[in-house]
Amino acid sequence: MLSVETIVSALKNILTDEQVSVNETVRELHSKDESYHESRLPEVVVFPSSAKQVSDILKVANEFEIAVIPFGRGSSLEGHIIPVKSSITIDFSLMDKILEIRPEDLLVRVQPGVTRTQLNKELKKYGLFFSVDPGADASLGGMAATNASGTTAVRYGIMRDQVRDLEVVLADGRIIHTGNLAAKSSSGYHLNSLFVGSEGTLGCFTELTLKVYGIPEFETAARAVFPTVKSAVDAVTSILQAGIPIARVELVDEQSIEQVNHFSETNYPLKPTLFLEFHGNEAGLAQDVEFTKEIMNDNGCLEIEFETDTAARNKLWEARHNLAYAFIHGFKGKKLMSTDVCVSIKDLADAVLFARAELEKVGLPGGIVGHVGDGNFHTLVMMDMNDAKEIERAKRFNESIVHFAIERGGTCTGEHGVGIGKMQYQEKEHGAALDVMRTIKLALDPKNIMNPGKLIDIDK
Repeated sequence: MLSVETIVSALKNILTDEQVSVNETVRELHSKDESYHESRLPEVVVFPSSAKQVSDILKVANEFEIAVIPFGRGSSLEGHIIPVKSSITIDFSLMDKILEIRPEDLLVRVQPGVTRTQLNKELKKYGLFFSVDPGADASLGGMAATNASGTTAVRYGIMRDQVRDLEVVLADGRIIHTGNLAAKSSSGYHLNSLFVGSEGTLGCFTELTLKVYGIPEFETAARAVFPTVKSAVDAVTSILQAGIPIARVELVDEQSIEQVNHFSETNYPLKPTLFLEFHGNEAGLAQDVEFTKEIMNDNGCLEIEFETDTAARNKLWEARHNLAYAFIHGFKGKKLMSTDVCVSIKDLADAVLFARAELEKVGLPGGIVGHVGDGNFHTLVMMDMNDAKEIERAKRFNESIVHFAIERGGTCTGEHGVGIGKMQYQEKEHGAALDVMRTIKLALDPKNIMNPGKLIDIDK
């Protein structure tokens, strides 16, 4: 078996000593993500500063047939960056430059280590913003790898919708581009869509060209309280059917509202609640707000409160974004499992009610939140990692809602990705198409060095 010393020596021939680490603390930091999945240390962590260096690293890995794991910020939720065998982890934190801003084209070109907060801070100078907001301050390379989305997807789309071009280093060290600067193209296969969401199993992203948007002239946020989950979801369906340009619409169930009140020091009614946001011009939004109020009232809304003040809007969305931390803080000593299924809007209310009933059945604390504008919802389940029975009950619950979603034409993951945690559901969801995916994987990575054991099991 190849020794770690041999691999490290080969890596130091192409990188500086400071760019190659076998330090146990560094390896420990790269052994886990934010999920509940068991950690494992990589053999070595490298910190490249250019696409050329990434190419050289992959050539070494390909020659020695050692696994390679791309690493952004470690904020993924399904074990994407946890090694399953001897591995080199490539940390992209040194590749964090905003290379070009093209205001006329509404495009930016960035390295993969740039974070969304870093990008938006720079874009603000041009009156622009990047729309995808997964909550965590994730790296843009990692967000593309998992096809991240978040609260604004209902208006602006998911990560796949924002990518115009990727620079990708393949398993054998070749460097390719998957797109161009044109707004549309009918030329060749759509490689952008293939690589976005590939979770590091097909190559490493070293550059991304992304769409950006003008900062809205005016923004209004609202909080609407409903007697039932169904009435809240029905209201959202009516808003979407009416064509109101809603930017965010989030469902927070009563158990989650309770945690919000404790953690964020709010005093919201303990009822199913929608958090909403509208973007546009002031005159247009005034009409949208009035129309929304009518729709809410028609669907049994108990209370609706609008906020145009920036501080008040920020407080509202901070409460929503901090919800996971609210549960963690409220159940000290327990670990969070965040589930992630997506169904059609028509099936959403039934799916949420099913999830609540199943959660009560397994007897674990948790809440349900959802990007109800696109049918994606999460159950925040708290479990004791030292209690094997609780872990088993949590996994059984997750499996039940995944099967519910897939059986209704939905998906096992709306935005977190597959990683380790959702691999077992791929055959049920994709059927014969999974064999096509395996064929693509083996064509681009015949030695299976790119993040093996994730997304697709090619041993079957």
